[in-house]
Amino acid sequence: MDCHIKITPGIVQDYLSSTMANSIEGAHCADCHGNSHKTMEDYNLVDMPTAETCGECHEERLAEYRKGKHDLAWFAMKTQPAWHKIPDALSKEGYRGCSGCHKIGRKGYQGVLEGNMGALTHDKGLEEEQYHYGNAQCDACHTRHKFSRAEAKDPRACSNCHMGFDHPQWEMFTSSKHGIIWGIEDEDNNGRAPTCQKCHMNRGRHDVGTSWGFLGLRIPTKENVLAIIDAYGAVKESAPYELLAFNHMSVPELVDNLKNLADKLPSGNFDGVDDNPLWVLHRAKYLIAAGVLSGKDLQPTPVFTAAVVQGKFARGPDEFNELRMQMKRTCNQCHAKDYVQSHFDASDKVIRAADAVYAKAFDAVFTLYRHGKLEKPKNWTIGPNILEYYWARSSVEQELYLIFLEHRQRAFQGAFHASNDYAHWYGWAPLNTAVNEILEGSMQLCEDHAQCKADIQLIMDGYTDIVQNKKY
Repeated sequence: MDCHIKITPGIVQDYLSSTMANSIEGAHCADCHGNSHKTMEDYNLVDMPTAETCGECHEERLAEYRKGKHDLAWFAMKTQPAWHKIPDALSKEGYRGCSGCHKIGRKGYQGVLEGNMGALTHDKGLEEEQYHYGNAQCDACHTRHKFSRAEAKDPRACSNCHMGFDHPQWEMFTSSKHGIIWGIEDEDNNGRAPTCQKCHMNRGRHDVGTSWGFLGLRIPTKENVLAIIDAYGAVKESAPYELLAFNHMSVPELVDNLKNLADKLPSGNFDGVDDNPLWVLHRAKYLIAAGVLSGKDLQPTPVFTAAVVQGKFARGPDEFNELRMQMKRTCNQCHAKDYVQSHFDASDKVIRAADAVYAKAFDAVFTLYRHGKLEKPKNWTIGPNILEYYWARSSVEQELYLIFLEHRQRAFQGAFHASNDYAHWYGWAPLNTAVNEILEGSMQLCEDHAQCKADIQLIMDGYTDIVQNKKY
């Protein structure tokens, strides 16, 4: 204390104002940092805390946290191909860019990225050793050295990560009626309006997760996939328009592949707006472009294991319904059950409508690849690949990734957060603009190829049909 009041006075002042310093059962410097560091010269002997350090006193909260999505944030970041091409200054060192927020996740999880096709394992601290700072996790919300519970309960604690390009939840919250009430009355702290923590960490639970997840994805059920065969495959001699992305397959091949896929999926129904065959097909198109499903046979890939199973990017019906029920119980504290159900159903339909429009963009880009107008770069595993982000080399593929990470995100997240302008003008509107630009650009690329032009025209007509007749 005598030394650090001179060297780092702000840290000491924060600590002295904390509950840890002012309670009988509180923690002292050596409890978190060890007692090996005693002089100016041996500072490198200091222990830097991890979440396990906090868990020595907060065991229940740590156990909850390990079950939630925040704990997987670092692993989720590493599943993205584009991240590995970003300069270290923006991806790793100093926690700028992606790593600045994703460091809330635990380092060292080993999944399919290391060849592990089963449950996630941990490397017992090997990756953590590469980083001097940023392994504490808990301090992302309870900032050091005050570690304030009140600070972590304030929605502004969430705002530096849940904002901006691909997930502007802070902006959505503050522009919603909930956020406006909170902004007016937050000094009174009367809890009249729900906050981020009220909805997503009800009663202080740290196992943060939502039914649709960050990307608005869920795992189709066995029944959903088999229904595709009944609706399309078994009654047509050739694949209909809705199967355009897969028309390199004959109907028997398509049926067999769908049956094989169904065998790997859970059974059940989703709460609220359940899947229909067409919606499953729409989602399959961008799952192929994300490398989650194989475009050759529609089967799950290692990316499916890493992102969906190990990284929990999507939910099956049991987990989806349980998380949905937890959220509805929170909403029911202020709103009638019918109102809450109608809100969730309407927001689900936003995702379904967005996916119907988005599917036309994929049809166009898949067509360009099929006719040789676009080619997969040598360092890509698949083409198109929406997880390559801005590394895509064509303007139509740039738009494809922007829809996925920006426009579609804002449409459905704005709807769930009751931010109307985000749902429409920042989401649905630019999504349709981008699809139109992809279709126009695709037609130009096909200018000297009659069959390519005919295929793109078919997609344009299909896009016009669903928009004009609201076939979502």
